[in-house]
Amino acid sequence: MVIITDSAQEYLTELLKKQECEGMAVRVFILDAGTPRAETCISFCRPGEEQAGDELKEYPSLHAYIDKPSIPYLEEAVVDYAKDTMGGQLTIKAPNSRLPKISDDSPLEDRVNYILYNEINPGLAAHGGNVTLEELFEEDIAVLRFGGGCQGCGMVDMTLKNGVEKTLLEQIPQLREVRDVTDHTVTENAYYK
Repeated sequence: MVIITDSAQEYLTELLKKQECEGMAVRVFILDAGTPRAETCISFCRPGEEQAGDELKEYPSLHAYIDKPSIPYLEEAVVDYAKDTMGGQLTIKAPNSRLPKISDDSPLEDRVNYILYNEINPGLAAHGGNVTLEELFEEDIAVLRFGGGCQGCGMVDMTLKNGVEKTLLEQIPQLREVRDVTDHTVTENAYYK
């Protein structure tokens, strides 16, 4: 769960006092959790603004509500405050915000996304490409969509069969097949034409 360091607690407590609202807390959540666009946020939370299911975490001088759907993505998250010559900076590090830790018990979708984002996309990025999971079909078929330099690329079949599909099927035995639904007739950004 989220760790709020002593210096961050002190800083946030001072911010809360300036709001002049009895019972004001903070709320920690992630926008677009589990996606490459994930953004970890802290907001003021007036009494009654907490959401159903929020988990309350009590600190000596403040209360923090943790957004329930964000909890798996906030594992190992740290909120810290570092003073500097300009005053200081509040930082939030949430290493699992884009993808939570996965295990053999994790949902198939999370496991596929983890491999795509952490193992396959870094290699495709060298050519300006990427691949995303569009859907899981019949529970054992991964339907993918290529983008960037991979869309319309003349080597996409080789990339799919010898790279992406091979990696996914080796690491996730529950998958039976990998399919590409990309419209490869669009070749404006293709790496190889």
